[in-house]
Amino acid sequence: MNFDKLLKSIVGVIMEEQIKLGYRKETIHLFYPLQSLNLMFGTECNIEEMEQLLKEFCTSMEADWGQTRISIKGDRFFLHFSPEVSEYVHEHAPKTGFLYDFIAAVSRHGVKIQDIEEIFHRYSDHVVVKKVTHGEFDYLIYFEDGDPDEYRYCLTDEGIHFIYHRFSKEDYTAFGFED
Repeated sequence: MNFDKLLKSIVGVIMEEQIKLGYRKETIHLFYPLQSLNLMFGTECNIEEMEQLLKEFCTSMEADWGQTRISIKGDRFFLHFSPEVSEYVHEHAPKTGFLYDFIAAVSRHGVKIQDIEEIFHRYSDHVVVKKVTHGEFDYLIYFEDGDPDEYRYCLTDEGIHFIYHRFSKEDYTAFGFED
């Protein structure tokens, strides 16, 4: 089984947290719905089968990450990471780049959508920006070719700042949204 997408997701979420809040060597808990994991792996596993896959993943990462515990609530899998994982991400993840610049921009009061678009365009000429009308959020922005980032950024204009959520393309589509 190829665990690259899960690894990239975990590192990305922890990196995002460390950019926003700073680094601390701490225990981290993340959850993934069964549907998201199946989309990530290209599988149609039930809960028991997915638990086995996640155990394989945890075993494969144990040398670098220490022991990871898995718990299940309904169709959601909770991954309980040792403090070594936050340290691993801190030591191995880049300290500059798109995500840093994006988070710095959306963290400022008074930022405009044009400022956020400019951050994306600094990293690629292949940026898609859409004003959406379904009411869940106001803008969708992403890199058309997935470089340097494959996520869909959903932004809500709160007047003095933006709130954002980022989703994999698969999760974004599974929520019923269209690019």
